[in-house]
Amino acid sequence: MKPNVLLICVDQWRGDALGCEGHPVVMTPHLDQLAAEGIRFRRAYAATPSCIASRAALYTGLSQTSTGRVGYREGVEWDFDVTIGSEFTKAGYQTQAIGKLHVYPERSQIGFQNVILHDGYLHFARKKPRDLGLVDDYLVWLREKTGDPRADYFDNGVNCNSQVARPWDKPEALHPSTWIVSEAQDFLRRRDTRKPFCLYLGFHRPHPPYDPPQWAFDQYLGQPMPEPPVGDWVSEILDPLDDSWRADPNVAQLKGPAYQRARAGYYGHISHIDLLINRFLETLAEYDLRENTVICFVSDHGEMLGDHHAFRKVLPYEGSARVPLLLSGPGIEKGQVDAEHVVELRDVFPTLLDSVGIEPPIGLDGESVLRRANRWRSVLHGEHTAFGQSVHYLTDGQEKFIWWSGSGREQLFDLGADPSELVDLAISEKSRPWRDRLIKMLEGREEGFVEKGNLVTGRPVSPVLHKK
Repeated sequence: MKPNVLLICVDQWRGDALGCEGHPVVMTPHLDQLAAEGIRFRRAYAATPSCIASRAALYTGLSQTSTGRVGYREGVEWDFDVTIGSEFTKAGYQTQAIGKLHVYPERSQIGFQNVILHDGYLHFARKKPRDLGLVDDYLVWLREKTGDPRADYFDNGVNCNSQVARPWDKPEALHPSTWIVSEAQDFLRRRDTRKPFCLYLGFHRPHPPYDPPQWAFDQYLGQPMPEPPVGDWVSEILDPLDDSWRADPNVAQLKGPAYQRARAGYYGHISHIDLLINRFLETLAEYDLRENTVICFVSDHGEMLGDHHAFRKVLPYEGSARVPLLLSGPGIEKGQVDAEHVVELRDVFPTLLDSVGIEPPIGLDGESVLRRANRWRSVLHGEHTAFGQSVHYLTDGQEKFIWWSGSGREQLFDLGADPSELVDLAISEKSRPWRDRLIKMLEGREEGFVEKGNLVTGRPVSPVLHKK
């Protein structure tokens, strides 16, 4: 029988937030062990770092220009015929998705044979008098378990992008993250043992609300934490966008107890999920399935978490765009992948197919990282609409070039010498070849970013491109 496939996608987990990455605070012993047993990609990125756009790349193996998702917009129909779910189903796998998918319509199965859904608090979906049980299986389960027909994961009042943090207000067994693993264990019990399975687990956390169980919150609340990096360019580019009056700011100089609590909430979610993943992997072993299962751990994007006075995502900086990517299982060679090897979420789909001997379909923009050898991607083009403009970036893993389409501001960072992106080198001649590269990539775009061989600023932008 072919190997099973377990794809774990967490939401808003920074690429550096692992113990094996040398993080000074967060503790992830079980993911560190998983990394040691397989491959850890140190330069994995989300080309379009927000939930919907990055998931389009993850599920379809396509770039942002192929999916048309270059920013965040709810309510755009999911009309991709070829997905991770569809291809594993065609190959004879029993396919199951549990947790966050974040597609539209919400009940779209995107090729999986069955979906058990919890996308978290989505303003677009939570429109009364709609029955939220139609689009949220966790909420139905929560009300059944508590006996309270009005019980809600929003009972604690913490918004879904807020930097306000407080511990989970119900028993830990009722936490959405715990529920996902409980449902996954139940899937193992009732699966068809004659078939291999492809199981997708979509954790909504560590995305806010920052409401981990009490023990997870407390273990970080008193921890010494380093000051966030603040680049020499921040006062010019990000500080003018300050919206610190909000509970869910994009740019703010959060300090003192409020900042300590936000980070404790974020790291607490991470430690909670680390233990839950261990719980499920041990269950796999109990069913004698662990040794014949390919395991992939990835995030849809990162979280700025105060770096350069920024929070949330969508920005091209490392905290937002870089993601963790671990791959382990039968036939997968152990070893860290060096920084110069850039991979992107679109590469996960063909890699998982390749890992079990299924030929990836024609037309994908991603490539299996198991086949690359000397054909690694030389440069990644990422982008996201933000603050009324489009912010583009190019990186080869050693340097990163950024262009803000509204102002025309350019940035250049030496990631090897300056991984925190503190020193902007854009005034140097090093920017010219990067700019020329971006011009070639943007030629012919519907926004009109390029005219007569030059980048054009101030063009109207949309989070969704027209279909070709």
